[in-house]
Amino acid sequence: MFEKTVKIGAREVGEGHPVFVVAEAGDNHNGDVKLALRLIEEAARTGVDAVKFQIFRTEELVCRAAPKASYQRQGDPHPDQYSMLKALELPFAVFPMLRREAEQRGLIFLCSAFGFESQQFLIRELGVPALKIPSGELVNDEFLHQACSARLPLILSTGMGTRQEVEDALHLVYDAGCRHLVLLHATSAYPCPASDVNLRALSTLMRIFNGPVGFSDHTTGNTARLEAVALGAVLIEKHFTLDRALPGPDHAASTTPEEMKALVEQIRFLEQALGDGVKAPRPAERDVREVARK
Repeated sequence: MFEKTVKIGAREVGEGHPVFVVAEAGDNHNGDVKLALRLIEEAARTGVDAVKFQIFRTEELVCRAAPKASYQRQGDPHPDQYSMLKALELPFAVFPMLRREAEQRGLIFLCSAFGFESQQFLIRELGVPALKIPSGELVNDEFLHQACSARLPLILSTGMGTRQEVEDALHLVYDAGCRHLVLLHATSAYPCPASDVNLRALSTLMRIFNGPVGFSDHTTGNTARLEAVALGAVLIEKHFTLDRALPGPDHAASTTPEEMKALVEQIRFLEQALGDGVKAPRPAERDVREVARK
């Protein structure tokens, strides 16, 4: 059995604990270390629990002629995926500094690896408290085995996946010794139209998985994220940018610092408003109850 709660850094993630909110800085630093540091600074001001980046070596991911997805063509000026990723790549040596900056500002530092070399760096050298498995690696058995070898909590995104592929991945990581896993519903579209969010899939994942389930969101606005919390999501991840007008593939589907701050406040309000589910007079009703009933 997977654990019902997962500890990530100093935070417990699962039912009965505050929703764990992740600002996904991703590659919205545009390859600029100073911009990456500003993303951490602004994320800390919004009240999120964690900031997450992406780490990769372009040569490990794509060939030089690899085409771009349509959303990448719209938001990025580079002619192909190789040149786009190369412009977004940060040296591995930068990431310890980013982790220290995040931790000094009270944030948990997370990172998604794209490639075996990158994930090995996270495991062996960076000292992350958990490994985030991006949706594209859901069916990459060897990559999942490498992640499980770290004996760290895993956060597994399921974008583009079928129910059978999710179940296969769960069996694989369980057999490989993983017991601390957060499973994320996601739709890999940037931005994601309302017709494809499919929030009811959260309930499906909760039925097939006995651990904590969250939502990696790519819609605009905060509505879908709040609905996910109301449906029981215990982790919310959202792309984070300083300015949606910046060039780059992910800025247009990201949330700004002001929007992220509002999201955190709304989630904390919703957590209180959901209550305990017991239908009984609430403390705020007592004096009205005494005078309103015949």
